[in-house]
Amino acid sequence: MTQLPKKHLFDIPEGMIYLDGNSLGPLPKGAAERATKTLTQEWGTQLIKAWNTADWMALPQKVGDRIASFIGAAPGSVATGDTLSIKVYQALAAALKMRPDRRVILSDTGNFPSDLYMAQGLISTIGKDYELRTVAPEDVAEAITEDVAVVMLTEVDYRTGRRHDMTELTARAHQAGAVMIWDLAHSAGALPVDLTGCNAEFAVGCTYKYFNGGPGAPAFIYARPDILLEVEPALSGWLGHDAPFAMEPGYRPAMTTERLRVGTPPIVQLSILDAALDVWDGVSMDEIRGASVALCESFITEVEARCPQLTLASPRDAAVRGSQVSFAFEEGYPVMQALIERGVIGDFRAPNILRFGFTPLYIDQDDVIAAAKVLEDVMTSESWKDPKYQERSRVT
Repeated sequence: MTQLPKKHLFDIPEGMIYLDGNSLGPLPKGAAERATKTLTQEWGTQLIKAWNTADWMALPQKVGDRIASFIGAAPGSVATGDTLSIKVYQALAAALKMRPDRRVILSDTGNFPSDLYMAQGLISTIGKDYELRTVAPEDVAEAITEDVAVVMLTEVDYRTGRRHDMTELTARAHQAGAVMIWDLAHSAGALPVDLTGCNAEFAVGCTYKYFNGGPGAPAFIYARPDILLEVEPALSGWLGHDAPFAMEPGYRPAMTTERLRVGTPPIVQLSILDAALDVWDGVSMDEIRGASVALCESFITEVEARCPQLTLASPRDAAVRGSQVSFAFEEGYPVMQALIERGVIGDFRAPNILRFGFTPLYIDQDDVIAAAKVLEDVMTSESWKDPKYQERSRVT
């Protein structure tokens, strides 16, 4: 078994307890060196030749295959590049084309807003009486009816950490004849995922959270191998073409998952992500999950004992919770600002959620106890009432 955590592989400031890897992972030490190499030794000296000499052209697929190993997907089934919102749009548009006689996109009210925005924008573009139907997360299963074209869900709720049953809901979608799309933004790198086993048609996700790929790191999209040739890209970009350098006037999609690529891949960001994934060497997702559950359970116990003013907003049952713990408090925003100033980094999500992510690669039980003690002091002393903590920043 690998020794966790691997704090020595990350650049985390001395004295900081970083509980926000579910929003932006810290910098792995090898990533900065890799970025410098890409900039100076590849771009700097090889210029455009580096597409061939440094094998830049193959980097998106190489990184995609590395991500596939974490989400139970087959090699060649994951494409990388662009942003998560773009990947949501691609998956959703392709899924609707697969069910041309249906008009309902089903999601839940706890889904990440951007996913819902992309669905609303797509409906506005294509018209034809499409409907985005949202229900409470616990009501999704019963809402999967035979008029639903696509079920689009985020496995782990970004606010509370509530976890959908991927296998059960995918089966329900298929029983009703619908296409299944999973957003793995808070799952990939946090808990075991088995896309092959659950048989979902599509999945999307980001890499700047648990994969530590850095701000703006490229997203990924998965398409089940057996449906690939049915997938009609709504964004038919140059690098999704079967032969980009043939410069044909008409679009002809690649016969692989590459058809889900759009524009020029972000090579610097992909190189950082490729290096960041090295910290996972020798680590299994089952090992990560076991350590994550233990950290979350300890934090819940400590905070509930020390801070009775806070209410647990995450599921108490670890089996239906992701790798985060959320507490509700009416004045959550200033409390979080007071914590951050004292070196415990979490974040706030409206309207009243204090959110803490637990990533066993660099968090241990000592961090959990220390963070709970700081939170206790902030709540007991009511230091959060200081006016300097009340002013809202653009990013919360």
